[in-house]
Amino acid sequence: MVNVIIKHGWIFIIIAVLGELLVPFLLAPFYKGYDHSAMAISALGSKGSPVRKVSKPLSVVTALFLAVFAIGACIFTCFFSVNDSKDVVTTASRIHGAGSAIGFMLMLFVPLLLAILSFKTGEKASGIMGIVSFVLALTFFVLFVMADKPEFQNTVIAKEGLWQRLNLLCMYLPLFYVAIMKSRS
Repeated sequence: MVNVIIKHGWIFIIIAVLGELLVPFLLAPFYKGYDHSAMAISALGSKGSPVRKVSKPLSVVTALFLAVFAIGACIFTCFFSVNDSKDVVTTASRIHGAGSAIGFMLMLFVPLLLAILSFKTGEKASGIMGIVSFVLALTFFVLFVMADKPEFQNTVIAKEGLWQRLNLLCMYLPLFYVAIMKSRS
């Protein structure tokens, strides 16, 4: 792990810096009247801000789950490749698998957390979409895991790629929906 940080740590710093600089620009369109040149970043979190966190603990957990997913299932999997055959296990493939599994398992709960946040703000449609997306994502995640098992080979369950794509779609759908709705207001 230390070698990874030494070798690729600069990439993490670049991502953190870009995130710090870009987040205000990404949130600003959802806050009518926000002016980058005249207002501090803190204004995005003020009580009157439409992008302010409704529930700090839930928002922090949701952001943390998204970050772990991004690091574990996206960044780690780029640096640590799997083998063509799942029978060949290497340290890199173990790290790839662990990062991906942890990332996917946490991301799975993002639609549920968004549903709770939506219900807290009275946005019932977003809340219902979050619950339905969570249930579907959980179903597709289970099918994705089952697809790798020998007893399900030569069945429709063996379509690992399909279940993974549908799982991702359902996990991202509430985020997409909220972003579309917030961009209209």
